[in-house]
Amino acid sequence: MVEWTGKPAYQQVAEDLRRRIATGEFTESGKLPSLAELQAAYSVTITVARDAIRQLKSDGLAVSHQGKGAFLTADSAAAAKAADPSGAVAELRDEVAKLRIEIGELRERVATLEGD
Repeated sequence: MVEWTGKPAYQQVAEDLRRRIATGEFTESGKLPSLAELQAAYSVTITVARDAIRQLKSDGLAVSHQGKGAFLTADSAAAAKAADPSGAVAELRDEVAKLRIEIGELRERVATLEGD
């Protein structure tokens, strides 16, 4: 859920959707939530939901088809990740943590082999 800040509500909803796109949440269906679903999920007006989708469309992350809804563009996940550096930083932190563990395990193996 969105933690409301001083930014306009539509921008906050668009940012949260962008984050969700970056994590691959909508990849399987390729379809974004309907305006009614956005209203319910974020407790916002139809105008806010529509403006959030409009923002994603102007960012190149979505296209809409009259009567069918909004859909992801082919490169939306990569574009969303590029637009959200905090998501990329979190991924890098996870990778660094994994590498630290692997290096520690390798050091232990080397120490064990040198001790033999």
